[in-house]
Amino acid sequence: MNLGEHAIHKKTITLMFVILIIGGGFLSYENLGRLEDPEFTIKEALVVTYYPGASPTEVEEEVADIIETAIQQMGQVEKVTSVSRKSMSIVTVEMKDKYDKHTLPQIWDELRRKVGDVQGHLPPGAGPSVVNDDFGDVYGVFFAITGDGYSYREIKDYADDLRRELLLVKDVAKIEFYGVQQEVVYVEMSRSRMTELGVSQRDIYNTLNQQNTVSPAGQVKVGPEYIRISPTGMFESVDEIGKLLVHGGKSDSFITLGDVANITRGYAEPPQTMMRFNGQPAIGLGISTVSGGNVVKMGEAIRKRLDELEANRPIGMELGIVSYQSESVKKSVNSFVLNLAEALAIVIGVLMIFMGIRSGILIGAILLLTVCATFIFMNIFHINLQRISLGALIIALGMLVDNAIVVTEGILIYIQRGKNRIRAAALIVSQTMWPLFGATVVAVFAFSGIGFAPGSVGEFCRSLFQVILISLMMSWVLAVTVTPLFCTMLLTAKPGSENQDLYGGLIFRTYKRFLIICLNWRKLACTLMIGLLALSVYGFGFVKDSFFPSSTRPQFMIDYWRPEGTHITETAKDMEKIEQYLMSMEEVATVASFIGSGATRFTLVYSPEKPDTAYGQLLVTVKDYHTIDGMLPEIRQFLWENFPDAEPKTKKFVLGPGGGAKIKVRFSGPDPKVLRQLSDQAQAIMRGDPMSKDIRDNWRQRVKVIRPEFAEAQARRVGISRSDLNQSLEMSFSGLSVGVYREENKLIPIVSRPPEGERINVDNVNDLQVGSPMTGKMVPISQLVSGDHIKWEDAIIHRQNRMRTITAECDPKIGLASPLFNRLRPQIEAIELPMGYEMEWGGEYEDSTEAQEKLGRVLPVSFLAMIVTVICLFNALRQPMIIFLCVPLAIIGVTAGLLLTGQPFSFMALLGFLSLAGMLIKNAIVLIDQINLEIREGKAPFQAVVESSVSRVRPVSMAAITTVLGMIPLLFDAFFIDMAVTIMFGLTFATVLTLIVVPVLYSIFFRIYEV
Repeated sequence: MNLGEHAIHKKTITLMFVILIIGGGFLSYENLGRLEDPEFTIKEALVVTYYPGASPTEVEEEVADIIETAIQQMGQVEKVTSVSRKSMSIVTVEMKDKYDKHTLPQIWDELRRKVGDVQGHLPPGAGPSVVNDDFGDVYGVFFAITGDGYSYREIKDYADDLRRELLLVKDVAKIEFYGVQQEVVYVEMSRSRMTELGVSQRDIYNTLNQQNTVSPAGQVKVGPEYIRISPTGMFESVDEIGKLLVHGGKSDSFITLGDVANITRGYAEPPQTMMRFNGQPAIGLGISTVSGGNVVKMGEAIRKRLDELEANRPIGMELGIVSYQSESVKKSVNSFVLNLAEALAIVIGVLMIFMGIRSGILIGAILLLTVCATFIFMNIFHINLQRISLGALIIALGMLVDNAIVVTEGILIYIQRGKNRIRAAALIVSQTMWPLFGATVVAVFAFSGIGFAPGSVGEFCRSLFQVILISLMMSWVLAVTVTPLFCTMLLTAKPGSENQDLYGGLIFRTYKRFLIICLNWRKLACTLMIGLLALSVYGFGFVKDSFFPSSTRPQFMIDYWRPEGTHITETAKDMEKIEQYLMSMEEVATVASFIGSGATRFTLVYSPEKPDTAYGQLLVTVKDYHTIDGMLPEIRQFLWENFPDAEPKTKKFVLGPGGGAKIKVRFSGPDPKVLRQLSDQAQAIMRGDPMSKDIRDNWRQRVKVIRPEFAEAQARRVGISRSDLNQSLEMSFSGLSVGVYREENKLIPIVSRPPEGERINVDNVNDLQVGSPMTGKMVPISQLVSGDHIKWEDAIIHRQNRMRTITAECDPKIGLASPLFNRLRPQIEAIELPMGYEMEWGGEYEDSTEAQEKLGRVLPVSFLAMIVTVICLFNALRQPMIIFLCVPLAIIGVTAGLLLTGQPFSFMALLGFLSLAGMLIKNAIVLIDQINLEIREGKAPFQAVVESSVSRVRPVSMAAITTVLGMIPLLFDAFFIDMAVTIMFGLTFATVLTLIVVPVLYSIFFRIYEV
């Protein structure tokens, strides 16, 4: 059955489906989820294990190594890295690319079992390990709660109230706090008072620990009932802790804890993390969306609920916006929809100019129908509206009209030659249906590499393939069904004779003469093309490399490291000074500071820094993102001049996976000293290049450790162990956790420490008294240690796949990383590595190489599918050879475009080249099929080649022009500009390839000469 003829005869049904497509398209557009960037699964989990009192080396060898060994037994694991610090191990587990968000939950369960199985092998005092598989959760709505004149407790109470209310909002999944301080109950025991009353410190600790422990008291049968027994004695308030009876000096005497201690409620000192917003202390409140939820609708619902709760907000309590994803998503989607509308207007305008008003309106209507149908299927398959999917629609516009142009052009020609409209429509559909189908499938296969590429980059760009697949296939369906019907309804042409020359215009005559010259001088034409190809391959070596571009987000970050081991309050003081400077800049809107660790993940491409008291981060929001590049040099100069001992780093957000330093080199081996030497050599090379900045390594500085020499013999005589000494030191300097106070759903640690007047420091440490469990007396520390020494140790030990690994890194001062990397690479690779040590590159080079390698795994399959499709279309080999010989020539236009515009050959440019190949093959298929058709109808071969090529001038040129001009809006988008330049320049030259090179190669392969 001829689909076009059937659609015409069933006109009412066809028009009904047209109306359904239009209505369904608008409804689907409204229901589509909105995101700023596409989702991709972060296939990482953290395994955090505490080992109180252990050095980084002890943590590495006794905890991290055991956990890593167990985890690496899992077949799903791609890579295991770890960071070992004093008292804490963080193991990061990355799973293989083939697993996605649907299969990962089961893998995380297996990971928990593996980690749980090795808990018994950890040293005493270590663990339990906690598996955090929510590491990739995104809290796209992120507020900073501040209260000028309010206490921290009052701000926290308001934050708790907000959390309770906002959790009830539709599509809200989780709410997390940042910068929350740990509430504690301090028991400040006076040593002098304890000595006077003969109270043992150990007795107090034991009593506190036992008094508030939950333990069963059994049940008793009373008549027919079975009643639980629950004695009183639990602390009902902090005041009751002071009433706790403890054993006095005499065997039959008791005193209250309040007689020897001052009990207060406060917050842990020092805090683990701190947050400030616009110069005020703050608590961060991050809100995540449920899986599959609409982030825009959630944001609107949160706004509405906050307006309803406005009356409950205390005066002076403010909600500052750190990130509001729904607003940025709405702005981004609206901008892209505007770009899509502009591209549609450009395409329809071009069609109307070059093909006439009626033809232009007709093809434009088919284009709008295709877009509506695409929205319907995007809704069915849950493809969100975001940067990539909307960009794919713009990229596809030129290809979408190609099928309709071919059908419309053919019908118009047949009508002008005197054919009946319905007969003309039936003939052109029967002639072009399968060639167009094959050409469309080939174009889809050109994008299939990214559709099936494993890894985050493939997942990030996957909707590009999905939207292209849907839209192109719908364009073919509509081209062979609705387009013939519209042509019979709208097209009017003055009937002519069968032999009428419809290509007598100046453009057609000029092209025909030039083509005949090229056919007669075919060897020269081929030689020129080969020369241009060689020149372009050479010129491609001057094209810059890149991975993903920087974002247009109106925010940038400042990472700030003080010397390792710096107290968090000292880091916070520096943050305050930097905040004041930033807030004095006219371009700055808000400044959020995070001290002690990176912020809550508020966008998918942001990777939080792990806990470090010497680390701070500032998130700066500006009024216009165009001002960021001008601000950064000034900010860096301020930081270098005012904080010479620090390691500040300014950076912009990136579009797509990746992030971190652009240039990284890793050294792996057993000896930390050798690793540091190798890193120092690499950093010296980086500093030798004037265009490098932010040079550092991830092991940072070594730190000082006080090592008192424990005099075991003297200590044993008075009944004091090393553990007793450690407890006394911890209690005197940091505070010792001795129990838990329960209040509703809170578990508040009880911490023992001396009163402020009795606290000691390093200068009077000899005044410290250690209680003897054997005698009950206090012993001066000078009798327990024979001196102390200052030693140095590595504060941070990084490992990758169970090998110690240090990473040196830097960034370019301006521009792309590839020129700097190309200068540094030979020098760093020339560093002599000792036996047993390895070097490998990371950063942008590794990300780009891995992405291209993963894409390369599926490209051969895609290319094979394209070859098979073309061979099946022609049932021959020579025609496919002609088509695929033209593909490499497309690099001529691509190289010229990238060099002229100064754009790099990024990952998106690579995708642009693949799509360009699909467009080129698609046009070549239809042209060669037309040549074959005319030869079969009895025309002389040379005449068939020339006339078929002339007949394809308008469709091929229209497809090229509409695609090129339709991409103009993408030239102003940082993410798509490389792809747009690649396609625009490449397709312009590809049009020449189709109209000149394909006929020339056809005449060579089939030995066709002018008679």
